[in-house]
Amino acid sequence: MLTPDQFIASQKANLDAFSDLSLKLFDSAEKLAKLNFSTAKAALVDSHEHAQAMLSAKDPQELLTLQNEMVQPMAQKSVNYSREVYAIFTQTGSEFSKLVESKVEENREQLSDFVDNAVKSAPAGSEAATTMIQNAVAAANNAFDAMQKAAKQATDVAEANFNAAADNVSKVAKTTTTTTTARSKKS
Repeated sequence: MLTPDQFIASQKANLDAFSDLSLKLFDSAEKLAKLNFSTAKAALVDSHEHAQAMLSAKDPQELLTLQNEMVQPMAQKSVNYSREVYAIFTQTGSEFSKLVESKVEENREQLSDFVDNAVKSAPAGSEAATTMIQNAVAAANNAFDAMQKAAKQATDVAEANFNAAADNVSKVAKTTTTTTTARSKKS
């Protein structure tokens, strides 16, 4: 059983962990807000510059060329924005995971200590029951480890897929812009 001092220490540790999580969440929200404001500002400036350039076009051919030339940078900026958002969320998720893993490890140790103490103070003849409890705890720990590894693998695959998709969007936008610009120059 937990002593009052151990209980208080545990509650203080939980409060500190909650405070850490809250601060990390606010840091991430702040990063995301800064990114959104800077992206919105850049989009406004780019739109104004593009509109000015289009208004100064001398013929429909030049207008079409200007419009086509805007597509690739806009697509690339969208990809870059998505990557930055993904990086913020990934970093936050990683920090949360580390904290949760450390808390789970603390709880495992506390449970292990509790089971060990219970086994030591168990009456004679209860070896089968105590072995069953120890095996159940070990099986639960193994299952948790397996789930953690599967989640890590799934995260790695999702990240690789996201990066591949972002790279493909960039390539397609660049190819489309090049092809469309070349066609509009031939016309």
